[in-house]
Amino acid sequence: QVQLVESGGGLVQAGGSLRLSCAASGRTFNTYAMGWFRQAPGKEREFVAGITWGGRSIDYADSVKGRFTISRDNPKNMMYLQMNSLKPEDTAVYYCAADKDGRATTPTNKYEYDYWGRGTQVTVSS
Repeated sequence: QVQLVESGGGLVQAGGSLRLSCAASGRTFNTYAMGWFRQAPGKEREFVAGITWGGRSIDYADSVKGRFTISRDNPKNMMYLQMNSLKPEDTAVYYCAADKDGRATTPTNKYEYDYWGRGTQVTVSS
């Protein structure tokens, strides 16, 4: 059992920044790969960034490379997504996810994740 809660979403102008946080609880959190996904209205939920439990494998969607940074702090049971140079197309509900399977590399398919938060809204205005 893992519980995930996102926070940090909001309204920001294009070019601005936000930092999302994911607070996790569970017996084996430190062994889980973690990821961020986003979903805009009428679109599929898409991979944004992922990180393995030890932080040795990190992956980003091409659309956010160079702008977003994923990190985690296992002793605090926290994961973060620093989002810089935000664009209107970044507008979406952002979800924190955890994969219990102990992969050495970050999964990028939403169906490979086992636990999800309820999401936090990010809106980027022009």
